[in-house]
Amino acid sequence: MSLAERHLEEELLDVLPADDPRALRSRRDLQRVNVLMGQRFILRRNLAALFGARAPRRVIEIGAGDGSLMLSLARSLAPRWSGVSAVLIDRRPVVSPATLNAFTALGWRVECVTADILTWFHQRRDADLVMANLVLHHFDECALRDLLAGIAGAARVFIATEPRRSAAALAGSRALVLIGCNEVSRHDAVASVRAGFTDRELSALWPADDVWRLSERGAGLFTHLFIARRLIHPSLEDTA
Repeated sequence: MSLAERHLEEELLDVLPADDPRALRSRRDLQRVNVLMGQRFILRRNLAALFGARAPRRVIEIGAGDGSLMLSLARSLAPRWSGVSAVLIDRRPVVSPATLNAFTALGWRVECVTADILTWFHQRRDADLVMANLVLHHFDECALRDLLAGIAGAARVFIATEPRRSAAALAGSRALVLIGCNEVSRHDAVASVRAGFTDRELSALWPADDVWRLSERGAGLFTHLFIARRLIHPSLEDTA
């Protein structure tokens, strides 16, 4: 199948019951995949450059899953980022009490919201930062354009790390069997690369408004990075 265009396919983790053993295992696999893709490092480096020591007061993560990625970032950015109010949004309530307690220990206030992100942003929302990790590739162009418009109406900064639609990323997704990922993770990894992004595809779907500075590029072998920030905050700089 050609990688010239996006190809969307239903991912198994999206349809399995949250307590299905295969889903539980796949969510653990995802934590390892995030490490292999370098998502945490990419996000941490860019967030530190965008905000420095001035912690965002309110952060929204869409498609937050079990909250482990946000918790990892909170730990690595502490103590510079303290007193943050975070909203973790997902279609399923899978954030554990232990994870919530860990946020509290860092001085973060966390709210977990079970909602469809396509409709959640239709209400007035405000955030210094909206984040998405391995989320946007689930949506077709029409839905994605609508979602990005909602995010643009809420955020001062938006950062997304997505699968890069490339031969290298596809080869990497097929090699996950070598690290013991289960059949759900292996299927979804290949599907996510085929639905991923390249070039300026996300920039083309972002609302055409000259108050935004957009940055879109590959980051590492497997990740596609998109950053949108309002130009009314000229001191914020993208990383190289």
